[in-house]
Amino acid sequence: MGIQPLQDWALIEPSEAKGKTGGGLFIPDTAKEKPVEGTVLAVGKGRWETPKEKPGSKPKKKQKKEEKIFSPTVLKAGDRVLYEKYSTTEVELDGKELVLVRESDVMGLVGKETEKG
Repeated sequence: MGIQPLQDWALIEPSEAKGKTGGGLFIPDTAKEKPVEGTVLAVGKGRWETPKEKPGSKPKKKQKKEEKIFSPTVLKAGDRVLYEKYSTTEVELDGKELVLVRESDVMGLVGKETEKG
């Protein structure tokens, strides 16, 4: 792997857009939209965030570095994800078209069971 994402960025290999509709109609390449589903190849460790203030509390003048909290990433290599198609940075690696996406622009995991609780 030639790219290791930093902070909350994920390197994703987009899935190919399907060339046929569910009803059997073929879609020409010019009509295919960019895919919004892909497989995570690598992900950063997370990022430092400033805690949000509680409603009704007095705003603090300036946050110190010690007051920031580390938010680790939830994604891991191999996850199938849905992401916002216009929030990507396209990169090419070993002849493959890949995208870098912030974890906050990932809308969900594909094929994972939801937690009940």
